[in-house]
Amino acid sequence: MTLSANNPNRKTWLKTAKDTDFPIQNIPFGVFLTPDDIITVGSRIGDYAIDLSALHQLGYFKGIALPDDVFLQDSLNDFISLGRKRWRQIRNRIAEIFDEENQELKNQENHQEKILFSIKEIEMQMPVVVGDYTDFYSSKEHAENVGKMFRGAENALLPNWLHMPVAYHGRSSSIIPGGIPVRRPQGQKMLKGKENPIFGPSENVDFELEMAFITTDANVMGESISVEEAEEHIFGMVIFNDWSARDLQRWEYVPLGPFLAKNFASSISPWVVTLDALEPFRTTGPTPEKEQLEYLKSSGKKTFDINLEVRLTPKNGEENLIVESNFKYLYWNMSQQLAHHSITGCPIRSGDMMGSGTISGKEKNSFGSMLELTWNGENPIILKDNSTRKFIKDYDTISMHAFCENKEVKIGFGELKTQLLPVLEKSK
Repeated sequence: MTLSANNPNRKTWLKTAKDTDFPIQNIPFGVFLTPDDIITVGSRIGDYAIDLSALHQLGYFKGIALPDDVFLQDSLNDFISLGRKRWRQIRNRIAEIFDEENQELKNQENHQEKILFSIKEIEMQMPVVVGDYTDFYSSKEHAENVGKMFRGAENALLPNWLHMPVAYHGRSSSIIPGGIPVRRPQGQKMLKGKENPIFGPSENVDFELEMAFITTDANVMGESISVEEAEEHIFGMVIFNDWSARDLQRWEYVPLGPFLAKNFASSISPWVVTLDALEPFRTTGPTPEKEQLEYLKSSGKKTFDINLEVRLTPKNGEENLIVESNFKYLYWNMSQQLAHHSITGCPIRSGDMMGSGTISGKEKNSFGSMLELTWNGENPIILKDNSTRKFIKDYDTISMHAFCENKEVKIGFGELKTQLLPVLEKSK
C-alpha cells in the first residue's frame, strides 16, 4: 500500500503554522478528552485535534473495514491491534479528507463542529494502556560514560554489551503523559564513607532523554520475531523521559539492576507518531564493532534521523537549552531490540512499550542525562540566571522536543514537559 499521506506537496485546508510539528504529512494518533468530557481516539493537524470517532460515525471512513467502536475507546490498543494495513488506510484517508482540494468535509461546517477542536480545548490522555514496559540500554556513548564514572575506562563496557541489546523490565503503572508533575521519590541510599544506609528523599533526581516505541500483537508464546519483520509490529514512537533517582539506584542496583530508582515515574509525549510518517527520515546507525549473532544482524536503513532537545526551566526562570542529541546515535536499533526481546518466545502485545535507553552522542552537549552532563555532580552546569545544577531541583521543569526535518517537510512529536515537585508529605 502506498504512503499517500507522506506526499510532501500535499497542503491542507486547515490553517496551520509553517513550522508546526504536525503538518498534514504527520497525522499522529492519540487519545483526548473533548470539551464535552468525552474521551475519544484522535489525530492532529497543526493546532487542530481531530475526533476520529466522530469522523467514523459520520461515514468518512466508508470502505475501510473497522469495528464500529474502535475509536470510541480510552486507548489506542484496539486500533493498534488491527495491524499496519489498517493504520495506513486510516492515515491515508485522514490526509485525503483534509487535503486542500477535497471539499467533502471542507464544506460541511456542521460536521466540522463535531470533528474539529482547538488543541487548547482538549485534554490529552495516556495514548495506550501499557501492559508491559521494557527499557533498553542501547546508546554506546551513554553506556561508556556511565561505565567510566563507576568502573573506570578499562571496564566501561561490560562484556555482553556489544553482543546484545541489554535491557530490563520496568514498571508500567507509573508511566504518565506529559503535563502531569512528578514527585521527588524517597528511598534507601548509602552515603559515601558510611557503613549503613539511610532513608530519605533522593538528592540526585535526573532526567533520561529517550524515545520509546509501541507495539501491536506480534507473536504467540514460543514464537520469535525476526529483525526483518520487526517493523511490521511497531505502531509508532513517543518521546520518553525515564526519570531516575541516581543515589537510590547506586545503592540498589547490585545484583539485579534498577528498581525503585526507576519505578516512581516515566513521562511520555501523548501523540504517537507512526513509523510511516518517519519514512522520509530513514538512515543508517553506527557500524557494529563486533560480529553479531545471526538473529541480530541488521542491514539497510533501520533507524531514523530524529533531532532531540532538552530544556531545563527553573521556577519563575528562563528556559535553558542543555542537550542537543539525535536518535540515530543509538548502537542497537528498534528492529534488533524487538528481535532480541522475543528470541525466547516472549509474547509481544498491543500497547507494549520499549524504551530506547538514554540517548547520548559523542559531544558533551549531546549527553542525555544530568549524570553525564555534570559527570556525576563533579562539574555542575551553569544556567542563564547563574544558578547551578548537579541534578534536578524541586520545581524545575524539564522539556523535551523531538523532530525530523528536511527541505520538504518537518515531522515532530510535540513537547514533553514535566515539572518536578517536592516529596509528597503524608497528611497528619
